Amino acid sequence: MSVAASMMGPMASWNEFDEQAPELAAVARRLMDAYTHKVLATLRKDGSPRVSGVETSFRDGELWTGSMPRAVKAADLRRDPRMALHVTSRDPDRDDPSSWEGDLKLAGRAVEIADAELLASFGLPGTDSHLFRIELTEVAWTRVSGDELVITAWREGVGVREFRRD
Repeated sequence: MSVAASMMGPMASWNEFDEQAPELAAVARRLMDAYTHKVLATLRKDGSPRVSGVETSFRDGELWTGSMPRAVKAADLRRDPRMALHVTSRDPDRDDPSSWEGDLKLAGRAVEIADAELLASFGLPGTDSHLFRIELTEVAWTRVSGDELVITAWREGVGVREFRRD
């Protein structure tokens, strides 16, 4: 395990997050299921950020993402598993900002799974493809309610908090 990964603190599976924050997990799952394409942030070798398009899936209480063989995002995650995932939504009606579904952000660690049988069960071609299980440190849902920006955030070991800004 890298030094960065060992310093990340407590992690939770998707199922553990769902047990700790069921209302936020339901919203997060709805947004993730509604939008196929997400943005994955990883760290390059020099520590600078890289963003890539990615798709995710849920199976057996876990959040998963995959990658084609030799993809740079996979190399980033193998070297340093810290990651963030951003799920955007449709723009709100300009006359009703509260109609915006909001943005979802998740952060944590991507753990590579090399089991050939599990890779095949996800439909990933060959044994060169990459499969990662996402372990969560935090989840945040940002939206508009009336004249306020509302952020509902969960952090492993802390729980759910809500912030409001005018």
